[in-house]
Amino acid sequence: MPEKTRVGFVGCGGIAEEHLKGLAKNPDVALVGFCDINLARAEEMARKYGTDGKAFDKAKSMFENSSLDAAYFCLPPFAHGAEFEAIRRGVPFFVEKPINLDFEQARKISEAVKKKKLLTSVGYMNRYRRGVQLVRDLARGDQPILLLGGWIGGTPRAEGGAIWSWWIRKEKSGGQFLEQVTHTVDLARYICGEVSEVHAFAAKGLNAGAPEGYSIEDASVVNLKFKNGAVANLWASCSANGGGGGVSLNVYCNNMTAIFTGWEHSLRLLRKGAEPEEIKGEEGIFAIEDGAFIEAVKERDPSKVLCQYADGLKTLEITVAANQSMRTKQPVKLPIAAGAPRRAVKKRRR
Repeated sequence: MPEKTRVGFVGCGGIAEEHLKGLAKNPDVALVGFCDINLARAEEMARKYGTDGKAFDKAKSMFENSSLDAAYFCLPPFAHGAEFEAIRRGVPFFVEKPINLDFEQARKISEAVKKKKLLTSVGYMNRYRRGVQLVRDLARGDQPILLLGGWIGGTPRAEGGAIWSWWIRKEKSGGQFLEQVTHTVDLARYICGEVSEVHAFAAKGLNAGAPEGYSIEDASVVNLKFKNGAVANLWASCSANGGGGGVSLNVYCNNMTAIFTGWEHSLRLLRKGAEPEEIKGEEGIFAIEDGAFIEAVKERDPSKVLCQYADGLKTLEITVAANQSMRTKQPVKLPIAAGAPRRAVKKRRR
């Protein structure tokens, strides 16, 4: 019987549990390490999903005591850096999006990964959807010209859970566009290609009823110019309480229109001279994404992963540039030069 892939988690919050649910059912996986600054939470996940798993409150301790074959980093944007523990030991790792808030630190992680030739994966799970793959294939022969999309939701509420303690704070989450709309940005890149320029505008101070500590934008619109000449307008809002929002991405080409809707990114595909086609977004997308990563680790085959760390860095760069543009009220050319502002948002003075 082949040995199981021994997996450890750094960060045991809600998104980590979404991965743990599927991995616990994977016969090729043994969940052996659980790390969280809240040790009680790590212990709870170890009891619930562990395979003789141990709990830790420091990543270094977990890596030193768990003999890992792979690791997951499920951390808020401001809390990264522990990836270096995996890199030093040559442990392949999966990191949830966005990969960081500090762009220069993310760039150093990417350089270290490249130097080590380490297998990595980033949590842009929508790349694994059948509808997305179909549109990407079609777009190779029918270039996208205009993309529209984003995430629109209501005002965060204090009772919304622990996530709001950092999500509503610009200096911790980077704002809704960097933390949430990063999924839409990544799909735009994945389907249309690389971006050369970013210009963003923000609305602030209009979100009545926002909880104490709220400092992110109420809404933002971000214009992208792609290297191939296409353009996009992407948006974010966490202030629309009347309904009618949600997740969307529309891709307009000469002979094709692709309309993605909902968190699951169900597709309505319209093509000139053909009947409309409907493709429902897959359930269990985390299990699909995680299965690809575990298989890549077992077979030492990076091609099974659809977004590695260096690729995720390019998506982060766009959202960091959007924040820079919101702050300076000027367009930002890509790539961002080394030595530019380290973080996607300046720390507030205390």
